[in-house]
Amino acid sequence: MTRRVTGYAAEVTVSDGQRFASLGGVVVRNRRLVLLWLRRQALRLANGHGLPLAAEPVRLSTGDDVQPVRFHGSDAPEELRCWATHSVHQDRAIQALEAGFPALFTVSDPAVGLSLTLAGWRGRPADR
Repeated sequence: MTRRVTGYAAEVTVSDGQRFASLGGVVVRNRRLVLLWLRRQALRLANGHGLPLAAEPVRLSTGDDVQPVRFHGSDAPEELRCWATHSVHQDRAIQALEAGFPALFTVSDPAVGLSLTLAGWRGRPADR
């Protein structure tokens, strides 16, 4: 049996410098879906800052959204929004994925010593 790599994965993690935790992740079939999911999560996290998260009227699937994070005195929400909405950042992310590298974006919240990382990469093993 030969194993080859197909598909892509994405995850959002939070770290205090010593420990990290996953806020959620997804496995999808192509790099564009990875980027779409990461952009959606970045916007959800940014838009949810300081507000209770409202129920979304349309859900593509259940359980795919990351857990909300509360930012304290940082520019993290604006940095997330900028990353998700500017084509330069999206172009760099898709180019990294196309080249076989992970697409990574990290924001920090120095007030509480946390960093939040959005990551996408190629690499779901598939049997052949």
